[in-house]
Amino acid sequence: MSKLRLTGSTSGFTELTAPAVAGSNTLTLPTSNGSADQALVTNGSGTLSFADRGRMTLGTAVASTSGTSIDFTGIPGYVKRVTVMFSGVSTTGTSIVQLQLGAGSVTTTGYNSSGSTVVNGNAVSGITSTTGILTGATSGNVDVRYGTFTLALFSGNTWVGSGTLASGASYTQAGGGSITLSGTLDRIRITTVNGTDTFDAGSINIFYEG
Repeated sequence: MSKLRLTGSTSGFTELTAPAVAGSNTLTLPTSNGSADQALVTNGSGTLSFADRGRMTLGTAVASTSGTSIDFTGIPGYVKRVTVMFSGVSTTGTSIVQLQLGAGSVTTTGYNSSGSTVVNGNAVSGITSTTGILTGATSGNVDVRYGTFTLALFSGNTWVGSGTLASGASYTQAGGGSITLSGTLDRIRITTVNGTDTFDAGSINIFYEG
């Protein structure tokens, strides 16, 4: 069995060992050190390179009990999908809850979005918006929302998203939309269409992947 041992300058060593039945195999190392958090991968023919590795991260839940918006910032540049989770969320008014995305700052215009409300299996209302990705079409200040919205990178800096929120035994809100950002996504805001209703119950969290 062949071994290649690299001895440390003061102590210890790093050793590479060929398998007992080695065959004929050549691995070609990359010419750079890659970037932080990248992994070494192969092209299947022995050429190695550094590539972004798949990561899944659960954020820290934020209480949605005050304020007109809930922000999640510092989303890493490698992220390709974000799930926004609502647990018992309500507001003091009747304005629809919406999601706004951003790159450096929150984008408040240019969305293509629609929302609907379903009661007992029948759609009772529908609206469109350019100010955010809608989570529904009607709302009441007693609504308590549970559910998820998924945002996915479509191409470039264009994101698409959709989801549903349950507001009672027979009351469901749904919505979806898209936005093209000026740069790489790094933040998400949960707010209302009128921007003045305040949150008064529940919590919100995000789960991101890349």
